[in-house]
Amino acid sequence: MLQNTKQIYGRKLGATDGEIGHVKDFYFDDQTWTIRYLVVDTGSWLSGRQVLLTPHAFGSHALGSHAFGISAASDDVLHVKLTRKQIEDSPSIDTHRPISRHYEAEYYNYYGWPAYWQGGGLWGMWGMGPIVPPPIPARGPDQAPHQQGDLHLRSTKAVRGYGLHATDGEAGSVSGFMVDGQSWEIREIAVETGHWYAGKTICVLTKDITRISYVDSSVHVNLSKADIIQTKKDEIAHAGTT
Repeated sequence: MLQNTKQIYGRKLGATDGEIGHVKDFYFDDQTWTIRYLVVDTGSWLSGRQVLLTPHAFGSHALGSHAFGISAASDDVLHVKLTRKQIEDSPSIDTHRPISRHYEAEYYNYYGWPAYWQGGGLWGMWGMGPIVPPPIPARGPDQAPHQQGDLHLRSTKAVRGYGLHATDGEAGSVSGFMVDGQSWEIREIAVETGHWYAGKTICVLTKDITRISYVDSSVHVNLSKADIIQTKKDEIAHAGTT
């Protein structure tokens, strides 16, 4: 089932021994369109410090099995399989700077999780036997921890509001990201069309996105406006037959 990330912002998060804060943002990989981290605002618990959580924190069998859905016994809190102490002692991150691969390697080593960039596929060596800790890249004495950030990791909140550009002109603005709660893959982006399509909200498949321009704050697709309208009509017709 797909859920919109904007409906998850502000959701409370709980460790095995107590509440840890709420969801503030998501970082996604704009090459694979996969959520890599939740950004957690810890509030007064850790003096306003923000921490990152990966899908690994929600279980080892199904990626994010309850991360975007509420189980029958849920109290509207998203539960992670970590203690507050584990989270408190995790590597600190400055969310105002790009996330470096050096930081990611330290992070995955700390928790003992397989790194998503090792082994291919969306999640590397997840579930493929013994965990091999990722090597931590060397860093020069004058190199700050945030340097050489992974330029493919982007904030969903930062990309919200970007203009959607069809092949024949602007077609609205990004309002949300539709995520598969099992794989954490972003399958579609939600778009507010504005006046050209009666203010309707549509969803565009991420496979149709050709590029994101962070300089121009725009998302480009290989569809015309007519293609987008036809896709919407096809979705409505399909819904009427199921």
